[in-house]
Amino acid sequence: MATDYDTPRKTDDDVDSDSLEELKARRSDKTASAVDVDEFEAAEGLELPGADLSNEELAVRVLPKQADEFTCMSCFLVHHRSQLAREKNGQPICRDCD
Repeated sequence: MATDYDTPRKTDDDVDSDSLEELKARRSDKTASAVDVDEFEAAEGLELPGADLSNEELAVRVLPKQADEFTCMSCFLVHHRSQLAREKNGQPICRDCD
C-alpha cells in the first residue's frame, strides 16, 4: 500500500479518540473502492498456446534477408553482419551462439 509522507501523522491521543464505528466505516470505504475487473473481458485478448490462428493475418511487413545479413546455423535467426562471430565448417555462427 502506498504511503503519503506529506500527510500529518496521528499521535497516540488521536488513535485513541477514533471510535469503533469510524474505524468500521473506514474499512468498508477501502474495500468498496476496489476495482471490479470482468474476468471474461480480461481473458478475451489472451491467446492460448496451440490456438488456431489460420484465419489471422500478419500485421507486420516481412522483408527478405538483406545483403548485409546472415542466418546463424545454430539458432537460425537472421542477424546483421556485425553479429557474425565465426564460421564453423563454412556455416555462419552469431555472437550469441558462439
